[in-house]
Parts: sequence; C-alpha cells; structure tokens
Amino acid sequence: MKSKTIKDVTNFEELLEFEYGKRGTKARDAFEKKAQYFIISEMLKDARKKAKLTQEQLADKIGTKKSYISRLENGQCDIQLSTLYRIFEFGLGRKISLQVI
Repeated sequence: MKSKTIKDVTNFEELLEFEYGKRGTKARDAFEKKAQYFIISEMLKDARKKAKLTQEQLADKIGTKKSYISRLENGQCDIQLSTLYRIFEFGLGRKISLQVI
C-alpha cells in the first residue's frame, strides 16, 4: 500500500490529518488546543488595539496585571470563561457570545 505524501493532500482536513493525525488523537488534540488559544489571543489583541488601549490600561480596567494580558495575547496561558467575559465586556466594552457545537 502506497503511503500518502503531502502531494496527495487535496483539502485542509487532509492536511491536518497528514500533519497531526485524525481527530481524537493526542497530537491532533494538542494542535487544536493551541489553535484555539491562538484564535482567542488574536481576537483579544485586535479588540484591545481597536479600543486604543495598552496592555497595561486594559489590565488596570479589569483588575489584573499587564503580564497576564501579555501572556493571554501570546497564547501562553489558559483563560477562564469569566475572565474572558470580564476582559471583553468591562475592559473593552464589547459583547461576546459562546457557541457550543
């Protein structure tokens, strides 16, 4: 049986399977987790910049430290849902919604 190569990949899902394995495998789960952190961190960074706030100003508004905001924006730490709401709603004046699929 011929092994699949990168040249055989025709869509994004196949690329993810080629690089990280099928959904539910340890490597794929780790990749998906990092991808979600990245998405949240980029949304946070973008919203903060649109609000014309520094990391320090945002941290002051929600009662935390600049270093925590920095770690969040760099995808280096977990975030509790309550903290995410506090950042967006109280710190940035934005509404967020959660969708479970």
